[in-house]
Amino acid sequence: MERNNLYPIFLKAKNLNVLIVGGGHVAEEKLTFLLKSSPDANVTMVAPMYREGTIDIANTGNVNRITDNYNVHYLKGHHIVIATTDCPKINVKIYEDCRAQDKLVNVADNPPYCDFYMGGIVTKGNVKVAISTNGKSPTTAKRLRQFFEDVIPENIDDLVKNLNIYRKTIKGDFEQKVEKLNEFTKGLVEKI
Repeated sequence: MERNNLYPIFLKAKNLNVLIVGGGHVAEEKLTFLLKSSPDANVTMVAPMYREGTIDIANTGNVNRITDNYNVHYLKGHHIVIATTDCPKINVKIYEDCRAQDKLVNVADNPPYCDFYMGGIVTKGNVKVAISTNGKSPTTAKRLRQFFEDVIPENIDDLVKNLNIYRKTIKGDFEQKVEKLNEFTKGLVEKI
């Protein structure tokens, strides 16, 4: 049986510089989900032209748009790169340039050229659930995202905030605190 060996992490996108190469439908989709999840993300986009919808979305965030063709010098100062051009040769070039400079890169819809995938994300206040299908089926990730949006209660953030307050009142070492919190929260899964 095949297994998903990806390691999930939650990045503080406001502390990183993200480069999106491309200005079409796919770039718009990647930018939309990035800003939906991390409205304070620092993003630069490079493309010879941009869709009007992409421009509108870019104007809602901290997005610098550069109207130009891709050049390796645009990688400088960026930590994460997302290649969304409609030219496979350019996307592979971006991937190779990123590998040479130790940049994390995602070539949209081309799993062999991805260091990471941008999966389905559900956010309810401080609670965030990320979904990955190992790059095999973005549609399945989308459907799972919709499912979790429906089943995770809207008041989950209140629960998280209250548990944080309770956690600060618990006495003892780390292990004792974890044990008390585990005992206190084990019934919550059944209630959700």
